Amino acid sequence: MNETVQAWVTGWVVSRGAAPPMPEPWGWTIDMGMREHVTRHVFGATGDGLDETTVRKVAGAVTGHGVWLKAFRDPSVVSGWLGDDWWIDPEPGCLMTVPLAAGIAPAAPEGYRLRSWSRGGVTRVMVAAPDGSLAARGQITPTGETAVVDQIETAPRHRRKGMGSLVVRTLQDIAVRQGARTGVLAGTPAGRGLYEALGWTVVAPLTSAKYEPSAATRT
Repeated sequence: MNETVQAWVTGWVVSRGAAPPMPEPWGWTIDMGMREHVTRHVFGATGDGLDETTVRKVAGAVTGHGVWLKAFRDPSVVSGWLGDDWWIDPEPGCLMTVPLAAGIAPAAPEGYRLRSWSRGGVTRVMVAAPDGSLAARGQITPTGETAVVDQIETAPRHRRKGMGSLVVRTLQDIAVRQGARTGVLAGTPAGRGLYEALGWTVVAPLTSAKYEPSAATRT
């Protein structure tokens, strides 16, 4: 298994409150328990290490609505291995990492309020706007040497004001103080620019696919 993928899975399940990952020969099965996200299968190999036979075998065994596949290979390749009952996310993600180092903790701009708190191994950060509304948020889950950044969000009217950078840098500083040395995340195309500006690098592309059986299949 790819060590970065394993680190991401380990932290992500804690961040999202998912069931402990069940090891598989090809990766992990993670139960989520939601109607549109019942279970996800995460492949442990990346790039050319993930082969068509493995993906087809795992996908072919899926028969229930709401099961997801997470494959760290380009969607243009993975989509050709899945049948018509699979919806492919049109916005491919990417697995990213960054070396973490101690630095000066950032401060919120004048009028904004920055707060962080921890529960159950997850530290959350929020930035409140001067009017009290949410400007930005995010969370991080340190699991030893690595820490998984997750659910970074900036409200539309507060974008391009450094809010996302403030949240990520704050989370990274918190993780360093808790002993983490490497940050890991699965980013979206929209967030990739932010992370790269903060020193993150892409390790592998990410394809997300959801099983949505057709009416013919369901009948």
